[in-house]
Amino acid sequence: MDENHVKENMPDPDELERMYHEDRKAFEKGLSEIESSEENGPLYRFWKIRLDYDKRLIASRIPATEIIALVIACFIAGMLIKLPAFLNIDTEKTLFYERNAALIAFLGLSLFIYWSDRVTGWKYLLISSVFFLAPVVYINLLPPFVGYRSFNLAYIYLPLMLWCIYGIIYMGFDVKDISKRSEYIRYNGDLAILTGLIMIALMALAAITIALFSVIGISVQKLYQETILIIGAVSSPIVAAFIIRNYPFVTNKLAPIIATIFSPFVLITLIVYLVTVIITKKDPFNDRNFLMVINLMLTGVMGVIVFSVSEVSVSRRKRFNSMVIFILAVVTALINILALSAIFYRLGEYGISSNRAAVTVSNLLIFVNLILITIDLYKVNFRNEAITKVEVTIAKYLPVYFIWTIIVVFGFPLIFGAG
Repeated sequence: MDENHVKENMPDPDELERMYHEDRKAFEKGLSEIESSEENGPLYRFWKIRLDYDKRLIASRIPATEIIALVIACFIAGMLIKLPAFLNIDTEKTLFYERNAALIAFLGLSLFIYWSDRVTGWKYLLISSVFFLAPVVYINLLPPFVGYRSFNLAYIYLPLMLWCIYGIIYMGFDVKDISKRSEYIRYNGDLAILTGLIMIALMALAAITIALFSVIGISVQKLYQETILIIGAVSSPIVAAFIIRNYPFVTNKLAPIIATIFSPFVLITLIVYLVTVIITKKDPFNDRNFLMVINLMLTGVMGVIVFSVSEVSVSRRKRFNSMVIFILAVVTALINILALSAIFYRLGEYGISSNRAAVTVSNLLIFVNLILITIDLYKVNFRNEAITKVEVTIAKYLPVYFIWTIIVVFGFPLIFGAG
């Protein structure tokens, strides 16, 4: 069952009912992908209301096992992040949080998925254990020297590697299914937004609590920061995953709205920035800090493009959004060419190091991905191809990033040492 199959049978209520009972998930996906063309149809509106109502009923009856899974996962993550306090570990000397914060957060998320989905089987449990135990042991065996660039790179790329590992677990280890990869990308858009909102709410609550107690002469700032905030920070993504799972009729509306509003502003900012760089004659070839900012910007914009593409299929302004994303991809590719030119120049001038090797390969991987996305977006906008083609391209490219993060995390400290 695909988008065309649902669209072709939209006038036939009997066939729609049959498809719904045959494969509900495929039916919902097909219905969401034809939203812009059938939004005024009475049968379309009926099915949208019916499906939303069904989701509300499901959400109103959250199983006790789901709540227990949430509590246990948050508790384990919270206790692990507090290990320095329990064992009197010097976090600055041992770099405990740099090494383990991401590991603990993704472990909590993975545990929640395991218990919620009731994943069983020694094979999957063994693979998951290796996925987490190997980086835990390895990253904590590295000497805690801040000046070692290759070690710092391992700490930076570790969350990206764990994100890929969590994706494998989220997809039920069915890594060959491209549609599940695309679903994981969309899921991360919702997860990032909700986690951010929960963190903002947590910070607001902290400020109010500290202020209230200070009025009566009691200082709870240190206690609050060292307990509630730190445990809340590592538990926020788990709570966000719980909300996405049990309240999809709410969360599914967040990412499309933000992607629709945010992408044009990012595009305008990039164009203004590029023009300003040309006018001021800024030299990225000899300015290391300028080059670092460009690389951070490229990574962020690439994320905006990926998440925006994954949400265009549920937007009512597909044509406008896809054109904005296309222009954004083109502008980002041009900036990436500038960054690569500066990177290769610095390689020739100063030689290779762990930082330069990581930046060079990362930029090349992003550039290739951008070119592939831009080509697909061109076909979407000027040859009327489906936006899902772009999603497939993004999903197929994910293993490339996964392999690269493994190389940086495990290989760079061995290859470059302190360099």
